Amino acid sequence: MSGVVGWIDFRRDIGRQDAVLDAMTDSLRHRGPDTRDVWLSPCAAIGHRGLATTGEADDARPARFDAPTGTVYVAHTGELYNTAELGRDIEAAGGRLRNASTAECLLQAFLLWGAECVDRLNGAFGFAIWDGRTRKLHLGRDHLGVKPLYYHEYPGGILFASEPKGIIAHPQFEARLDISALPVVLQPRLTLPGETPLKGLYEVPPAHVLTYGESGSSRRRYWELVSAPHDDSFDKTALRVRELLEDTVGRQLVTGVPLGAMLSGGVDSTSVAALATRALATRDPGRELETFCVQFESDPAHFVSTELRPDVDAPYAAAAAEFLGTRHATLTATVGELLDVIPATRRARDLPGWGQFDASMYLIFEQIRRNCAVALTGEAADEVFGGYPYFFKPEITGRDGFPWLGDGPKLSRFLSPDLTAELDPAEDERARYSQLLSAVPRLAGESAGDARMREVFFLGLSGPLAVILDRKERMSMAHGLDVRVPFCDHRLVQYVWNVPWAMKSRGGVKGLLKAAMADVLPPSTVNRKKSAYPHVQNPEYDRTLVREASWIVNDKASPLSWMFDGDGLNGLIRQIGANAIREELPGGSNPAALLIQLVELRNWMDEYQVALP
Repeated sequence: MSGVVGWIDFRRDIGRQDAVLDAMTDSLRHRGPDTRDVWLSPCAAIGHRGLATTGEADDARPARFDAPTGTVYVAHTGELYNTAELGRDIEAAGGRLRNASTAECLLQAFLLWGAECVDRLNGAFGFAIWDGRTRKLHLGRDHLGVKPLYYHEYPGGILFASEPKGIIAHPQFEARLDISALPVVLQPRLTLPGETPLKGLYEVPPAHVLTYGESGSSRRRYWELVSAPHDDSFDKTALRVRELLEDTVGRQLVTGVPLGAMLSGGVDSTSVAALATRALATRDPGRELETFCVQFESDPAHFVSTELRPDVDAPYAAAAAEFLGTRHATLTATVGELLDVIPATRRARDLPGWGQFDASMYLIFEQIRRNCAVALTGEAADEVFGGYPYFFKPEITGRDGFPWLGDGPKLSRFLSPDLTAELDPAEDERARYSQLLSAVPRLAGESAGDARMREVFFLGLSGPLAVILDRKERMSMAHGLDVRVPFCDHRLVQYVWNVPWAMKSRGGVKGLLKAAMADVLPPSTVNRKKSAYPHVQNPEYDRTLVREASWIVNDKASPLSWMFDGDGLNGLIRQIGANAIREELPGGSNPAALLIQLVELRNWMDEYQVALP
């Protein structure tokens, strides 16, 4: 929910730069349709657009404290889910809350404990706190990076925003491609925390606070996974998982607006919907949970079962909805509708996107927003509990590399010889892999097999998790919809992190989660094979990708043709057009999906007038 922008400059007076701040603020109107606030001082300017998820518009506004030595101003995106406990701690420490809003809790916590107040927070948030008493800005982001927060430093100042468009709207910033980031543009799962493909644009990494003052910036990591022996029995572990999920879903249900949930009929989304339904029945009898699913018009003619997507969601979702007693709706999307909204999905990101994967999610969130302002989702369970097929293949997890990359072609292999010499994509991939492995929290005495599975989970909780969270957040907030992710509660992630793989997988794929939730799930869900978020299998969409990719490589007017080895990439495109690729592809996608990042890169650079180095 909500969006924040800001500008700090210590070398000039920006107190009258209303027009610039207005442009930055209003670029995020979709994130906050209910309230608008701007505040300017000689060296700090902050704008905010608010989404009222409590039913009270004032709860969506920033908070401020005017001291003799300067103003403390707090603006945020997202929500805190522990405002009740935090409020008690604040009052016990001598503070006083004027209301129970997230901004007010952040303000009073900051006045008491400074930037270290973030250690006490539970939620999905990105905040900006300007402390006029010390002339310092504090930018903080939640533990797993559910909510975004971007920034750009320049001599004497810093710009920040919930989305890149808030920074792009400032005349100080020029959108310029960082050529060294091409490997992650072509394979976004390789992205390291904080990276973007625009030169000088960064994200505050998850679980960090960035502090900016007149002497520059510094970063502090306030949370990280800790490895420790797991001594609980399987039954006790399943019980603890259930307790944590019940508590997390209960916290995220606190809202005064209509509530929905994504429901695929798989164990992840059905578990969340089941707990939400039970909690609502206790707290607010008669209040109904609305659930939503997506399918494609072309599924009857073109759907082909794969290991990652063995079946279509809709029948399982309908069965789960009937079992749970939810009011259910299924969106049936056509290829034409997907193609029509892809430009809008790019504008939601301000960065290269994921084509049809973004488009279907954009459409389902558009439908949800007609009825609800807040929705729950089961995303991230696969990364936390180990739900993807590769987790169960020792021949893949045992490789010295990213287990989710597969053996198929990689676009980075088709860069031009000059770029390949400059960037060395293979070495870049190895360096990213080594950097992440060096950050894995180790457990002394752990077996080699368990240690490797710990590495595999850590790799999945990095780039791949960021990809699905970014997609969910941008596509939902494009419609002013606050989608919450219970499986990203940091307490749950920390607990499950230390559960050995043999226990996580006891009984099959996500056996531990199924054991924890079995009594509230329908048999169709418990017995269903893992099926990933759906993607359209339609020759019309594939032909569109092949046609656009061919233009990018071969047309002299293409701004990207120089980046690629034309002969090699044309050969790949011909193979894709002939459906002649048989190797396993990342994410279980069909071959044409390989071209999505290439097409998105070209369209993004054109639409955003991204300059080349």
